[in-house]
Amino acid sequence: MKTPNPKLILICFLFLFNLNQTQVMSLATIETCLDTVCHMNEPLIRFPFHIEEKQTNTCGYPGFKVLCNESEKNQTLLNLPYMENLSIQKINYAKQELFVNDPNNCLPKQLLSLNLSTSPFDAVYYQQFTFFNCSYNLEYLTSRYKPIACLSDYSKYNVFATPSLTVFVHLSSVCDLVDTVNVPVQSPFFDQVLSSELNDDLRLSWNSPPCGRCESHGGRCGFKNNSTFEIACYNVPSRQGISRGASYAIAICAGVPALLCFVSLLSWICSKFRIGTHGWIWARETVADFESLLDHEYTNTSGLDKPTIESYPKIVIGDDIHLPKPNGKTCPICLSEYMPKETVKTMPECEHCFHAQCIDEWLPLNASCPICRTSPPRLQSQARGGSD
Repeated sequence: MKTPNPKLILICFLFLFNLNQTQVMSLATIETCLDTVCHMNEPLIRFPFHIEEKQTNTCGYPGFKVLCNESEKNQTLLNLPYMENLSIQKINYAKQELFVNDPNNCLPKQLLSLNLSTSPFDAVYYQQFTFFNCSYNLEYLTSRYKPIACLSDYSKYNVFATPSLTVFVHLSSVCDLVDTVNVPVQSPFFDQVLSSELNDDLRLSWNSPPCGRCESHGGRCGFKNNSTFEIACYNVPSRQGISRGASYAIAICAGVPALLCFVSLLSWICSKFRIGTHGWIWARETVADFESLLDHEYTNTSGLDKPTIESYPKIVIGDDIHLPKPNGKTCPICLSEYMPKETVKTMPECEHCFHAQCIDEWLPLNASCPICRTSPPRLQSQARGGSD
């Protein structure tokens, strides 16, 4: 018996040891970064987000720092660079989306200075709004448009935000333009929206780190180790039933024999058909039998000549559309009903009738009745006479 290579055993042992150590470190990191919340009924916080006061930096991805507002408002705040904090309303980890609003209930003020370019977040939908400061005709304007309450002083001026080009043209002539801003709306507004107070939550999304697939399968994202930003997926629930690899193996094991059986059966059928056909043709023991076979094939594959077709009797249909039995009132070829004064032609051998035009097109290609397949007996004699 050949002795195993000691070096190979050592390499395998070190590989498994390092792999196990990495997995242990990663799982330990996941276990120490448990899901948490700032306050009761607030959004659940986990990777890539992390609460600075409750978790270490390794529990979250850079740019996803969350703060807990310990005031009476008890809010979960998203910390964005060069901006005031926004309160997190909801997080969808599988879709990689979150909804935020202003903790001080004046979101339009935040929108006038909103800048997401230095953050990991972006809008799912952008809608352009133009802000106007109006000091005249206040009663007339407020009756038509919605002013932004937290930015307006109703006795002196009102601030409006509109996505409509028509309203833009109107307010430009009577108000001061403040700014035009791209707002991360939940869904695009349409032209019939004249103005908005812009109090709805902002819908944001992130692309990196790509944890949505892991979350949608019930797993949890995290760093592979503490020295890199490489991401791994942990604690994915095991699938019920047969694994994908086992399914492939079963399909191959069942499919290959089935394919071989099908090919064998097809080969057998082809061989039987080939042998039987040739054997049936050349098993004729006499010349008369062989000539009879040729006559039969000629009759079935050749049509009638023009003189024979022209010799078939014709009938002009009267007003009562009466045809000799066993004919009906419909041409069996074109399936159209016979009409008065139409010309029909009769097959002498079986007395079946057809439109003259229909049977004249049929007989040059087929030397038999379309209904009963009766062939004129003189066709065979003509065929033999022509060959003589």
